[in-house]
Amino acid sequence: MSTDGRMAAEARRGVLVATARTLFAVHGYERLSMAQLARAAGISKPLLYHYFPSKQALFAAALQQTADELGAALRPDPSRPPTDQLAAGLLSLLEWVDANQAQAAALLRSLAVVEVAELVAEARGAIALRILDGLGPDGGSDRAAVQLAVHAWLRTVEGACLAWVERGLSVTPAELQGVLLGSLGGSLMGAGQR
Repeated sequence: MSTDGRMAAEARRGVLVATARTLFAVHGYERLSMAQLARAAGISKPLLYHYFPSKQALFAAALQQTADELGAALRPDPSRPPTDQLAAGLLSLLEWVDANQAQAAALLRSLAVVEVAELVAEARGAIALRILDGLGPDGGSDRAAVQLAVHAWLRTVEGACLAWVERGLSVTPAELQGVLLGSLGGSLMGAGQR
């Protein structure tokens, strides 16, 4: 394949992922068909399957692009203490959710879809590991309990973000950040983290 052909294919793929992100935000994963996606992108369904062998593969690409955007926003600053990095990262996430409410709600609702459970578990695991690394040595506490507290807190963040967006609650990102950091602190205290 020529360089121009490869570039055209990559550009087409990018357009398809962008279209999918928009439509998944509006309709969610389960209610959106590949036929709808193909129509919206102005291509045939077989051509869509040429680029993405399944709806799950297309959703994974859309999810990866969203994760890349969030990853850039959440990139830790190693010169800051881990707790400051966590607070800044959480605020960046909440600001992204606030600015992209439809997309965030669709993404958060899709976290329970069986077809993407592995992707979601991998992302949660990476975030939990970053938080656990930032907590440092366990100081004699029950490390398993701390791990459970962190994983439970991540689900709390997801649930709070979804409720915030779906219910249109009048809370700023900074206010929600305070609530969620307090929740993490309480969970860690309950787990014996010092």
